[in-house]
Amino acid sequence: MVINREKTAKQAAKKKKAVVKKAKPRLAKHKLLKTKSAKPPHRPKLAKRAPVNPDPARAAEVYARLQHTYPDAHCALDHHNAFELLVATILSAQCTDKRVNMVTPTLFARYPDAASLAAARQEDVEEIIRSTGFFRSKTTNLIAMANALVDRHGGDVPREMEALVKLPGVGRKTANVILGNAFELNEGIVVDTHVARLSNRLGFVAQDDPVKIEAALIPLFPRHDWTMLSHLLIEHGRQICDARKPRCDACPVRDLCPSALM
Repeated sequence: MVINREKTAKQAAKKKKAVVKKAKPRLAKHKLLKTKSAKPPHRPKLAKRAPVNPDPARAAEVYARLQHTYPDAHCALDHHNAFELLVATILSAQCTDKRVNMVTPTLFARYPDAASLAAARQEDVEEIIRSTGFFRSKTTNLIAMANALVDRHGGDVPREMEALVKLPGVGRKTANVILGNAFELNEGIVVDTHVARLSNRLGFVAQDDPVKIEAALIPLFPRHDWTMLSHLLIEHGRQICDARKPRCDACPVRDLCPSALM
């Protein structure tokens, strides 16, 4: 009986080993098949850039045609004075102008000037501008900006680029908006997403950096056209030269645009 039990135990152990040995190649084969059938990682195609052609004559013709197409182009942010435009421009970061215009009437009714906004409670302003996104940081910047206006400029918005960019929440782009639209001073060119996209598509630049785009555009256009240039490019970007599906068939500058010929 002892021998039979030992023999039975040995046979059982052999069967167990055989099962394990048979299972290994099946598992390896399964893994091999799975590896072969896996798809390679997706690599997005790089967008083609239009060839750069910074020709002032072509730039002038583009400007003239866009001005004819959009004779009513203007700043899309509703405002009555420099302070309101400054507040609206700060709110427009990562937000549409339409949404900002829905919020500012209530904001301006409650805080019509720098002194009243400087004394505002953080939570009250946050509640009004919540729908514009990043409302906490925007509120912090707005109240700090208002305090800076009161402390440094007697509550008035300065007319100098150097003074504007020192205000909380104000960069060169915002300063250009204020100087050009509130004071009719052409100190630079506003470069937003539309202006950046169209400048590249039109072959004026091959840059993504707003500062470098502005520097490349300035020599191509007369100083008195700088503010209106931004409005025209923004309007064209919204109506025709869409980011995903530009309507080149309806574009008034198609024959002047290298991207349309690519």
